[in-house]
Amino acid sequence: MGWRTSKSIWWKLDEGYNSNHMPILDSHTLEFFSKSPEQTRRIGMRLGSVLKKGDVLCLQGELGAGKTTFVQGLAQGWGSLDSVSSPTFILVNMYRRADGAQLFHLDTYRLESQPEAEELDLDSMLAEGVLIVEWPERLGDLIPEERLWVKLDHISDEQRLMLFNANGARYDALLDGIRQSMFGGG
Repeated sequence: MGWRTSKSIWWKLDEGYNSNHMPILDSHTLEFFSKSPEQTRRIGMRLGSVLKKGDVLCLQGELGAGKTTFVQGLAQGWGSLDSVSSPTFILVNMYRRADGAQLFHLDTYRLESQPEAEELDLDSMLAEGVLIVEWPERLGDLIPEERLWVKLDHISDEQRLMLFNANGARYDALLDGIRQSMFGGG
């Protein structure tokens, strides 16, 4: 497996991959194939280490796609004192760091309506910490336009396709940082 880069285009080369059908990704997008839950967690740790108050990460993927595993890495890299579990039955888990910072892990899978989603007061969460949202498509236009969207797809028991899409300058910078830390170069 190899990665190629230009100033604004990233694409993946893989043995046996048909280059005639190779997706060309723009500077706002990164595609990564994780080969294990540990690798998914490590990618989360790299990203988590640079998250700050007001950041929004949207995690899209079916049940079992690796969202909670990724959040475990995010929280660990961010410096959480608390262990991460899926908030499916709780709706929102709040994790804390030694310096008092907060990270909110929201799972909207069980939300039934837009008015129910509006009661969550996302603005307050963003004013107080980092916001990670699983099943963000259920929140519609309540999700800030500027965000990092991560789509996880189940490839096999261990492997996941992770597609990162940045909306906004802050998230472009986060994506560039991930590229640098994972692959070097520029």
